[in-house]
Amino acid sequence: MRGITDRTMVLEALEKVGEEVVLQGWVATKRDHGKLTFIDLRDRTGSVQCVGFQMMGELTTESVIEIKGLVKARPERMINKEQATGAIEIEVKEYTVLNKAKELPIPVEGDGKEISEEVRLKYRYLDLRRPRMNTALRTRSAFIQALREYLFAEDFVEVETPMLTKSTKEGARDFIVPSRFQEGKFYALPQSPQQYKQLLMTAGVERYFQVARCIRDEDLRADRGFEFTQLDLEMSFAKQEDIMNTVEAMVKHAVKKVGGTLKDETFPVFTYEEAIKQHGADKFDLRTEEEKEAGVLSFAWVVKFPFFKKVDKEDIAEVRDGKSGWTFTHNPFSAPLPEHLEQHLAQENIGEILTSQYDLVCNGYEAGGGSVRAHNPEVLRTTFKIMGYSDQEITDSVGHMLEAFEVGTPPHGGIALGLDRLAMILANETSLKEAIAFPMTSSGRTAVMDAPSPVSEEQLADLHISVVKKKMRK
Repeated sequence: MRGITDRTMVLEALEKVGEEVVLQGWVATKRDHGKLTFIDLRDRTGSVQCVGFQMMGELTTESVIEIKGLVKARPERMINKEQATGAIEIEVKEYTVLNKAKELPIPVEGDGKEISEEVRLKYRYLDLRRPRMNTALRTRSAFIQALREYLFAEDFVEVETPMLTKSTKEGARDFIVPSRFQEGKFYALPQSPQQYKQLLMTAGVERYFQVARCIRDEDLRADRGFEFTQLDLEMSFAKQEDIMNTVEAMVKHAVKKVGGTLKDETFPVFTYEEAIKQHGADKFDLRTEEEKEAGVLSFAWVVKFPFFKKVDKEDIAEVRDGKSGWTFTHNPFSAPLPEHLEQHLAQENIGEILTSQYDLVCNGYEAGGGSVRAHNPEVLRTTFKIMGYSDQEITDSVGHMLEAFEVGTPPHGGIALGLDRLAMILANETSLKEAIAFPMTSSGRTAVMDAPSPVSEEQLADLHISVVKKKMRK
């Protein structure tokens, strides 16, 4: 394990009995016994007991220190079998305080769930020191690495797409960004890389993926936030079963790589109609109570979704997207099932049109969603006509996509997997916040930093924006 010159990691000390080492880390615990002071020193690999004679009495817990000392084997009767380094201890020769910790505003031992969310997120840099939180972040990292390994082995190319883009119809409100150079005009932050990844298929990339940051201005809840991360992929010349088989193999590889347990080696497949009839929802949990307690992961596919639904008049984004009273169930860039193509183009029996959409569900959550896409310009144009858009509105909204589809775009499809949700499930948690380093609060405020917050008048002037305060109603 490579690291700082001369530094020994805690777990490496197990192999250095009889040698002098330099350790650096945090004071996890401290116990004074007269002339002897015992501390547990913690680094990213674990913790080890260190013993000082007439020294270290002034140390405070969670201070950062450097220790030089002798690695000694502990007597058999004193071995701590609950600690990976329980067979050794460090006889401290000298030490340096690198940063002394004052009294902590929150404790870092325990799971922290008894502390209010606002306080935990205000001091997130302390909250993340908990073994539970640290393990969740490490598992997330290893899981993403395993996904990447699989995709690279299958000849996928990782491509980044823009964060400043155009406002699109993807089912939620956009976060918009004013342009300093073009007065009165705005960028939008991406709800997903949907259009760019389809344009990459036109570009001949054929197999694309990225770990994509997506931003949607939608209502917050335990398994959804403004910002989220997804594993986004797209494949050219692939049928629905090809994409599903690739994704299933990738997920199984990654879950096993991080030590997860699968309920089924082959993920069961339900139609949307079957899912509703059997489970009452298109997201369901197939595990037994015993499997739930054991943290087993139960994946399943749901296919053959309705393409359109009636607009929910309480949902502003749906009202905006569905001008005719009809809006898409998943995204407007999907293709209808081949047997429904004719009635789609004819705009007939709209509520009966099924799409080539497939969702991956796990333990009662939607873990991912994708589809075979429309690659024929007339199919995409018709989707927007069904939603009540004029020819000019269609051109203004997706004209760039229609133009791309007229210069040799292959049939293609893909999926986006919710990495935050999958990391949450792997950690056996019920809130996304437990698997994200710096999540927002339930009221939409950032962790640690105080945002949203006002900006200066100079900044507003640069952006050609003025803030108008609402008048108080009498």
